[in-house]
Amino acid sequence: MINNTKVSQVEPRTMRLVLASRAMAAARHAAKSQRSHLLSSLQASSAPLATSSFTARRMNEYVRHPRFSSTSSLHEPTLFTSPSAFADPIDATSDDALLRSDVRTMGTLLGEAISHHHGADVLQKVERLRSMAKESRTVSSAGEERLAPMAEFVSELTAKELVVISRAFAHFLGVANAAEAHQRCRRLKLDLEREVNEEVSLPVNGAPAPIGALHASKPDSTAGVISRLVYGKDGKSVSKEEIYKSLISQTVEIVLTAHPTQVNRRTLLEKHSRVQKILNEADSLREKSTPYHRQQLDDALRREIASIWQTDEVSRVKPTPQSEAERGTLVLETILWDSLPSFLRKLDATMKWGLGEEYGLPLTASPFKFASWMGGDRDGNPNVTPDVTREVCLTNRIKAAQLLEADVRELMGLISGNPPSVNCQSEAMQKIRMRVGEESRAPYRSYLHPVATKLANTASWAQRELKRVQKKENFDYHMANPEDVYLNEKELLEELLTVHQSLCDTGNTVVANGKLVDVIRKISAFGLTLVPLDVRQESDRHAEALDCITKYLGLGSYSDWDEATRVSWIQTQLQSRRPLIRSGIWREAESESFFTPTAVDTLETFQMISEQYEGSLGAYVISQCTSASDILAVLLLQLDAGVKKPLRVVPLFETLGDLNGAAATMEKLFSIPAYIGSLEGRKQEIMVGYSDSAKDAGRLAASWAQYETQVKLSEVAKKFSVDVVYFHGKGGTVGRGGNPNTFKAILSHAPGTINGQFRVTEQGEMISQNFGYSDRAERTLDIYTAAVLAEQHTDRPLPSKEWKDMMDKLSQISCDAYRKIVRGDQRFVPYFRAATPELELGSLNIGSRPAKRKASGGVESLRAIPWNFAWTQTRLNLPTWLGVGEAIGEVLSSKDEKTLRTMYNEWDSFRTTIDLVEMILSKSDSSVARHYERVLVSDPQALELGGEIREIHDATERAVLDLAGHKTLSEHDTLLQRLMAVRNPYVDCLNVLQAETLKRLRKSEGTAEEDVLKDALLTTITGVANGMGNTG
Repeated sequence: MINNTKVSQVEPRTMRLVLASRAMAAARHAAKSQRSHLLSSLQASSAPLATSSFTARRMNEYVRHPRFSSTSSLHEPTLFTSPSAFADPIDATSDDALLRSDVRTMGTLLGEAISHHHGADVLQKVERLRSMAKESRTVSSAGEERLAPMAEFVSELTAKELVVISRAFAHFLGVANAAEAHQRCRRLKLDLEREVNEEVSLPVNGAPAPIGALHASKPDSTAGVISRLVYGKDGKSVSKEEIYKSLISQTVEIVLTAHPTQVNRRTLLEKHSRVQKILNEADSLREKSTPYHRQQLDDALRREIASIWQTDEVSRVKPTPQSEAERGTLVLETILWDSLPSFLRKLDATMKWGLGEEYGLPLTASPFKFASWMGGDRDGNPNVTPDVTREVCLTNRIKAAQLLEADVRELMGLISGNPPSVNCQSEAMQKIRMRVGEESRAPYRSYLHPVATKLANTASWAQRELKRVQKKENFDYHMANPEDVYLNEKELLEELLTVHQSLCDTGNTVVANGKLVDVIRKISAFGLTLVPLDVRQESDRHAEALDCITKYLGLGSYSDWDEATRVSWIQTQLQSRRPLIRSGIWREAESESFFTPTAVDTLETFQMISEQYEGSLGAYVISQCTSASDILAVLLLQLDAGVKKPLRVVPLFETLGDLNGAAATMEKLFSIPAYIGSLEGRKQEIMVGYSDSAKDAGRLAASWAQYETQVKLSEVAKKFSVDVVYFHGKGGTVGRGGNPNTFKAILSHAPGTINGQFRVTEQGEMISQNFGYSDRAERTLDIYTAAVLAEQHTDRPLPSKEWKDMMDKLSQISCDAYRKIVRGDQRFVPYFRAATPELELGSLNIGSRPAKRKASGGVESLRAIPWNFAWTQTRLNLPTWLGVGEAIGEVLSSKDEKTLRTMYNEWDSFRTTIDLVEMILSKSDSSVARHYERVLVSDPQALELGGEIREIHDATERAVLDLAGHKTLSEHDTLLQRLMAVRNPYVDCLNVLQAETLKRLRKSEGTAEEDVLKDALLTTITGVANGMGNTG
């Protein structure tokens, strides 16, 4: 009776699923005419939110239909749309068909949520605005006033409606980004399948058949580079031994920075990640699955989209440096901890495939290292104190120990064998038996147990120390007993290598090369600290600290000394080895008056450095470095604080003047024996600043200064037999030195400046884009590996004197034109602050540091991120192209025209720079900038300047097109054109909403609507950033 009852309860449900499955196609067909108006626009534009053909009442009935209830998704919207559902048969078979279907589904679900929570009338307004935007893009005669009808419509919205409608477009672009990110991963898998199935032709004949580890058909994959170098028929093939040596010695170090360019909250990023996982599961269920499993996945997506809509997208609290660091390293814990060893396995297999079985990746090779500025970068950020850095260092140790402990305990379960010890001559096996005894029946488990325990003790010790720091307790930081905790990664690595060797010696190589290899490689990459922190501080702070010291010692004012006197005095102190002052003297009553608060903070930072265990910290970066004494000062302050193994001192050359003087500065420094003697292995790291140099002189002048400076610095280093490593401080946007094509970007560097060692910053939204999903992370690692390998074996001669002279000329013209507007025109600052949301960006709460280095400064003290951020929001992107058109136009109209065209056609580095400018121009829209001016700028002179700038923008477009020989911008980049064609209407809506919100907000200070309007503004900023794919 009980069983029959259960059956009677289950059978109808099962039958409903079966019947529903059989009826799905028929149901869609029957509903197609009812939904035709709703879905036609979705199919055309890749996912609108609703359609204006429905009345508010009819739309409300439609979205509240039982078929759309939260417990059933056997009908549309579904992830499992059949090919017959596509209006165009081509859609059903194209690579992008699933992407369009995914976005349509999520757009419809988002529309449901909006209608459910805010009413169909709001959804109808969203659709009305979207329709107007699409129409404005199709009417060529609209001109600069094409946004006027949209502006009139938006002006009638209430403040609350501004928020809701802005959220609709922002969230749509957010989930669309998630779908596109998944599509990139989907494409990667599909490309590998096509390679293995011989559905694509390989670029090099004679290479081995692809094995599906890395992409042999892609020129920017390590497999593709190996194929070209080894099997290429162009007469330039490289020996396998050379490639092997390059691969096992090259290193890419990715430095995660705290630069505030990620506008999406961590909560939303996690939800978008879950959306990608759902889409990935749907891919695996499309071939074979049951209606029940499809229903479960559809319902999971519906819940996630509903949750996204109800999640606040505005960060209400400014992050602390500690929370910033925790958020920044999350990608290491959740993605790269497993993705890196997975990639290294594929790299190992690819090396054996392309070079031979004997050329596998050594166990302890470190193709990748990771570092962080989060919690260590104090340049212009008073929130990063010595205690903050202590906390972050300890937190990183805790995380690393916990992750490694979990891995070792997993190994204990996997390696449970008991190899015979009789007649075993393995030294490694003997080491294991010495620890566990001859009678142990599970020697590896017994050997690894104290390793796991010691890792647990390490985490516990670090947690106790962290609590003491947080409570501001005085304690002896060096209290850890090396017998109880791991302080040196070499000890842990040696123990695991012993296990690996003993397994191999006893005939268990297949076991040795399993999970154990992954853990060994994790230790080589992440060590015991997950990521070492760089410390960064501006040079003036060190000079101020030394000035306080010299005054206290009665030696006069260090700040008043000239460069020669400073260098001479520091040299003397370096040679004396006697401390200048006693530690903590700046806190004593009789001497504290000599030390300013900022000097005390600086001196205590160096004291903090002296306390850290090996691996906690990496480099000490000096921003605004202009002289040899700036570098020597940091070395002296480290030694005076008792730092046993000083951090490598890294000068950062940022502005155009700093870059031009860098070679002379380093030549003077290398002439000082005391400094050369301090260089470990005679290796000097030099950081090149891309953001501030571009902000200072414009993109074209800055890029040439960066190129030429690295060439000159390499010549100086060679003269003094110093191995120089360049640290590239690039942002995500082109205006800050970024390049979406990492492979081309690395190969466009000056020859002889990388040499297998590449250190680069990764920040904000770029961390999420490049490493936020495992497949994408592995692809990013592959591109970096391929580029650094290719750079070492690609013939790229230095430019001729004629070309260098031409670059000098272009650089001067563009710099003058750029500075004429930005620095020389008194109308510029009022225009910039009125026509962009620059003043309001500080409310975003996306970073712990202030937007300006100095609170009282103007545009010149504004950091490069908000500078670029503001122009990106208005779609003008001025920092990237200003000055470029004037330089190109002037030369093309002169006798040097032929030289310039030859340079573009034959010099990859120059062409890459121009092509990047062209790409940004294709994403720019001067009509949107004109709309901001019309709505927000009242000063007649500022308006006049706005018109002049837009004329320069249009002239720059013409000049770039002329040089590139193109009829339309980025005409060969069909993917970008298609992407922007779909996104532009949605971003247009957000721009119009933002301009209206800014207008009201600037008049509403102290009113009841102010907070609501701030929410609307911050939402539009997030939305535009999602639509454009970047911020600052």
